[in-house]
Amino acid sequence: MRTDDLPAPESWDTSLPDWKARIVNRKPLIPDLPLFDAVADKALAIFKRLKIPDDFGTPRTFEEAGDDWIFDFVRAVFGSYDPERKVRMIREFLLLVPKGNAKTTYAAAIILVAAIMNERPHAELMLIAPSQKIAKRAFSQAAGMIRLDQDLTAMFDPKAYSNEIVKLDDVVPSRIQIVSADPSVVTGAMATFTLIDETHEFAKMSKAADVFAEIKGSLGKRPDGFLLQITTQSKAPPTGVWKSELTIARKVRDGEMRRSLLPVLYELPPEMAANDGWRDRSTWGMVNPNLNRSVSEDYIAGEIEKAEIDGPHQMALIASQHLNVEVGQGLNADRWAGALYWEKNADPSLTFERMLEDCDVMVAAGDVGGADDLFGFAAIGRHRHSRKWLAWHWAWCLRPVLELRKSIAPKLEELAQMDQLGITDSAAEQVEAAVQICCRIRDAGLFPEKAGIGLDPHGVAALVDALEEEGFELGKDIVPVGQGYKLSGAIKGVERRLFDGRLKHGGQELMTWCVGNAKAEQRGNNVYVTKEAAGVAKIDPLIALFTGAILMDGNPEPVGNLDSFISQPLMVI
Repeated sequence: MRTDDLPAPESWDTSLPDWKARIVNRKPLIPDLPLFDAVADKALAIFKRLKIPDDFGTPRTFEEAGDDWIFDFVRAVFGSYDPERKVRMIREFLLLVPKGNAKTTYAAAIILVAAIMNERPHAELMLIAPSQKIAKRAFSQAAGMIRLDQDLTAMFDPKAYSNEIVKLDDVVPSRIQIVSADPSVVTGAMATFTLIDETHEFAKMSKAADVFAEIKGSLGKRPDGFLLQITTQSKAPPTGVWKSELTIARKVRDGEMRRSLLPVLYELPPEMAANDGWRDRSTWGMVNPNLNRSVSEDYIAGEIEKAEIDGPHQMALIASQHLNVEVGQGLNADRWAGALYWEKNADPSLTFERMLEDCDVMVAAGDVGGADDLFGFAAIGRHRHSRKWLAWHWAWCLRPVLELRKSIAPKLEELAQMDQLGITDSAAEQVEAAVQICCRIRDAGLFPEKAGIGLDPHGVAALVDALEEEGFELGKDIVPVGQGYKLSGAIKGVERRLFDGRLKHGGQELMTWCVGNAKAEQRGNNVYVTKEAAGVAKIDPLIALFTGAILMDGNPEPVGNLDSFISQPLMVI
């Protein structure tokens, strides 16, 4: 077969520009595609005859228990395969569907159908579950479907000890592996068919982007294969591989990008989800295609009612998992009040270099963490005409943090690729970078005569020494800024400035992440935004912003540089 004679995968248009109207009117979310009907119908017939192993009484078939939305999806997955040229016209599929819509059961059924339909000898099929527990459940579901069908019992040999299902076929043998999201298992696999259950959990793996690239790369060598992702929304703001996959899927759906990808995204239009619009019961069936089948409306209502008591964190969890609401700054638990106004004050054209040109005074501040933490740094300037505050931020982490904090490693790597975070081999490199920033502000004549650099008093000895070597004086240029309750006034002041639009920032992804992580605690009259409250979800650059705000609240004036001094007229007596 000549691969250069194959049609380009992009030749099928999988966009759905009218998806919002379809969601609202509960219409199919799959566009009209020129499927290979014979293949599609055969696969659907196999899918429909499979029985649900954990059903009450006599197990029903998927034909009896399923609905058109999943039938249409199965037809699209398998009907995109051209049996004559052995090539799949759509190689990637992403189904975004809330929890409770039989996601794991459908995943097990689809991987079984893929094994039955497969024409490649010794093909590997892999179902990647988010945890060992769910991997066991997926295997149990697939093995149960086999056990309930005499023909499948003769065709497959499930091996519970290894979570493998071997297809007993002398001509086209194959093997299904059902594994948890473990890089040691997934890396190096050359599966023809890969199904990922809960992509947002998979994305938390160390080097998830590399593993994803490997999985997708294998499709280039196996044009008959596919990558299928079935997932709910993430429980935190999308990050890493999941953010990338979701962004691409939305662009393809909206017609902004062409890919060999079919996105089927059960999510409300942003304008409907905003301002707690997702709490309207009339919208739940729009994003839950199995509503009142595998998940009931009353159950979701009960979970929301319970979350009212348990607090914002639980409410965010329910919204993301049961209604596919993307968790963002407005949905995070115990959010810092300034998060509500952060995005509207972003100015993408703002850079540190522009601040050096446009500001009449600037200060710098740092929050130096431990060996497993971030070093956050901020520069705040006052615009010489509007008097608004302008802010820019940096962060650094030591390389071992990627192993010590594996849950956020993908985000740190993403920020590093965006040049918004430095991953260093030594703390000295971080100190040197921070000192260079301070020198640039000083050389521009923008530091005030006193208190231009504010630091958390703890763990900054190396930074202070390096600054002193550059001529900065401790107690004059460099001042300690108390943390904890002592930052309360600055926290409230920054909130007010964001509300009024008197603080602008560069819209850095680094800060979008940190601000989204910030959790406020009210203790008496004071507001705390602490690293302890945020846990491993880092906020250090935000703390640096509050630290710098303490200095800016003193309404500083610049000392000027040498050029400005020379330009002043001299009075000779």
